[in-house]
Amino acid sequence: MTQLDVRPGADDTGDGATAEGMRTKGLSGNSVGLLGSAVIGVSTVAPVYCLTSTLGSTAGEVGVQMPAVFLAGFLPMLLVAFAYRELNKAMPDCGTSFTWTVKAFGPRVGWMCGWGLVIATIIVLSNLAGVATSYFWLLAGEITGSDSVAALDGNKAVHIVTCLALIALATVVSYRGMTATKGLQYTLVGLQLLVLAVFVAMAFSKAGDAEFATSAEFSWSWLNPFAVQSFAAFTAGLSLSIFMYWGWDACLTANEETSGSSRTPGRAALVAMVVLVGSYLATGVAAQMVVGSGDQGLGLANPETSDNVFAALAGPVMGPALGVLLFVAVLSSAAASLQTTFIPVARTVLAMSTYEALPASYAKVHPRFRTPGRATVTAGVATGVFYTVMTLVSEHVLVDTIYALGLMICFYYALTAFACAWYFRGDLLRSGRDLLFKGVFPVLGGLLLAAVFAKTLADMWDPAYGSGSSVLGVGSVFVIGVGLLLLGVVIMAVMGRRSPAFFRGEVLTRSTPALVVED
Repeated sequence: MTQLDVRPGADDTGDGATAEGMRTKGLSGNSVGLLGSAVIGVSTVAPVYCLTSTLGSTAGEVGVQMPAVFLAGFLPMLLVAFAYRELNKAMPDCGTSFTWTVKAFGPRVGWMCGWGLVIATIIVLSNLAGVATSYFWLLAGEITGSDSVAALDGNKAVHIVTCLALIALATVVSYRGMTATKGLQYTLVGLQLLVLAVFVAMAFSKAGDAEFATSAEFSWSWLNPFAVQSFAAFTAGLSLSIFMYWGWDACLTANEETSGSSRTPGRAALVAMVVLVGSYLATGVAAQMVVGSGDQGLGLANPETSDNVFAALAGPVMGPALGVLLFVAVLSSAAASLQTTFIPVARTVLAMSTYEALPASYAKVHPRFRTPGRATVTAGVATGVFYTVMTLVSEHVLVDTIYALGLMICFYYALTAFACAWYFRGDLLRSGRDLLFKGVFPVLGGLLLAAVFAKTLADMWDPAYGSGSSVLGVGSVFVIGVGLLLLGVVIMAVMGRRSPAFFRGEVLTRSTPALVVED
């Protein structure tokens, strides 16, 4: 039995028909396989960086239910991953969320979805660069045995200059293409996962020792999300947990450069998700057993160490010699993610430009490296400017932008999930599989993320949300999150005047799947 795509303008490629209006970008095809794509997904998420940045904050919100919140955050991500997989099968386009939501809901919704992805990536790039900079100087201090060297990170000028240098280096590697990216990532991802496994093993072995006064005995109740003290605490913890999974969709934005572009990226995303949830649960349980989730001493929620947990735990848990390896792992995690995170933002901008939603100059691909050169450089410059400004304005930039990032992630992931169900609405009754994977799972995932988005939006108005800082009495997290979304509306209005054809739906048209005839 064969399937024939008879949609007008469709092209039977043997690897999934191309939807009408889709355009090639000139990227280097077949550069990445299943393993390389999964590694890029894990690297972009940066599990060791995410853990050191959010273990303490999550424990502070939900206490010993931190592992349960990690599981709760995994559920909507998994459901949305099914939506990405199905959409990628039908439309393997590097614009991913942008392209797919345009095809489902039209140009304006699609443009804002693309903006959500782009600005979320800029935020996380700035945070990655900041963490990489901090661990660079911490590691330098450990190697030299000099507290004054480690303290250089506290010098704002030195910190910013180092951060900009790391951003520039990551931009150069990304500019040189997927082959350079893939080779570097195998080493960096392998290193961070190995060191994380050593930390987990040593934490388990030392749990209950007399030197760890705050250690806690494992309880299965730690995995019960209903035991969280309040719904507000749960949603705050869930927002952080969702941030910890963000980035797996980099597998999909590299789809036009992946062998088997319609199927391999979706499979790679699911592999990456399994690796991530396993790593998070093991580390969360181990850390809680060895030091507890309280706010005293080495407790994970201690406000003096909660924004950088591994810096406090490296020596006590792993000892002076091996503790240095944990610094190396966090640095390599942040550096690796800093480099691969350029993939989704540059390719989304490339697609938006190709479809005339952004200036045409960003559609240029480097003739030798086959990468979106101008989009990559622009992302690097935007990241450097954003981080510099936020560092000078706010002393708590890392905490507040991470909380704001959760809002952006929920925004564009939820839109993409709903786009899947709407785009495939004619397929939902064809089979049980179509109903579940194209309809029920994406809608459920989208609703969960939309609920987190709405609750977070309401909570972040309070200055106590996040770092506790405010702007004119309004929480700074709210100002950052909503302000950046409104900035997207303004830019979209400007582009509507410069590129009316796209916004009239003449370039990338709304559509539904092709009529499929079986014979």
